This record gives sequence, C-alpha cells and structure tokens, in this order.
Amino acid sequence: MIVHSTAIDGLLIIEHDVYSDDRGYFFEPFNAKRFAKTTGVRVNFVQDNESQSDAGTLRGLHFQVPPFEQGKLVRAISGAVLDVAVDLRVGSPTFGQHASIVLSGANKLQLWIPPGFAHGFLALENRSVVGYKCSGYYNREAERSLRWEDPDLGIDWGVENPLLSAKDAAAPMFRDFSSPFLYPDEP
Repeated sequence: MIVHSTAIDGLLIIEHDVYSDDRGYFFEPFNAKRFAKTTGVRVNFVQDNESQSDAGTLRGLHFQVPPFEQGKLVRAISGAVLDVAVDLRVGSPTFGQHASIVLSGANKLQLWIPPGFAHGFLALENRSVVGYKCSGYYNREAERSLRWEDPDLGIDWGVENPLLSAKDAAAPMFRDFSSPFLYPDEP
C-alpha cells in the first residue's frame, strides 16, 4: 500500500498492491492496522455505502455538520468517476479549495476524505459503482450540500448538464455557507 499526499492537508490517495494472474486479481481494499500504520489515521468505520450511476450523473457536493461529521474512504468498484473533495475547514490554508482524482475499477485507487470536507463525484462511465466507508452514521438533520457548479469553487467537472437530484440542483452556494469545521480537526 502506497499513500500519496495531495495539495490539501489530510486528503490522501491510497494505491494498493494488486495481485493479478490468469484467474483475475486480488487486493485488500481495507485493513485497519495497515491503514493506520501507513496513513497515520486511526479511524473506526461504522457504515458502508454503495451507489451505482450512469455516465453524466453527478452526486454531491455532500457533507454532514458536527457532531455528525463523516470521514470517507472512497473507491470505484467498477466503472469510473471523477471524485472531488472540497476543504471546508476554517483556518486551513486550502479552505474552499478542492482536489479531484479519477477513481476507477481499473486503477483501484482510493481517496481518504477526512471530516470537514464536502464530497461529490461525476460518473464517467455507465454502471459506475462507488463504495465508501464512513466514520460516522448518516444523519438526515446534519446533511448539507453545496452547489456543484459554484464559480467560487471553480471545479472543472467536464460536463455542462449532469443528471442531478432535485436536492443537489438546489444546493446553496459556498459564499452563503458558514462552516462549522475547524482546522486542524480535533480527534
């Protein structure tokens, strides 16, 4: 397992050892001891989520406010997605900035998104399946979102008219959001 830092503190790309032969492949997407040793992050995942989306579907930018914040370990099980995380931590040198990466069933990369980030993804292929482990339970009252095409965030999704939920289409702009997240996040 190799961990790659990003330009945003705490946001990590995880590259796995994949063992392939004539039968197919094997890899271990999560091992708590290895994850903690390699990333320095100790996390207790309590919920797994999975979604399937066709090309052009955009989900996000979602997050939950304290005390129900969530860290997420995200991967594309099949297909491919453009995965995006936005830093919402007040005091962070990268507050309001984002990082993006293509996650796919082929590259088997994962993205660790700590609490204090908004998260979203655009399906690049039909039947793209995304799975993610969450460090907190889903809480409807704590759920928030930001507008995917917000010019202040400047995310290049590479699409003009994605398929959105009604909730995502009506999400507020970043400039209207008062972040409850602080940098650095306290454990």
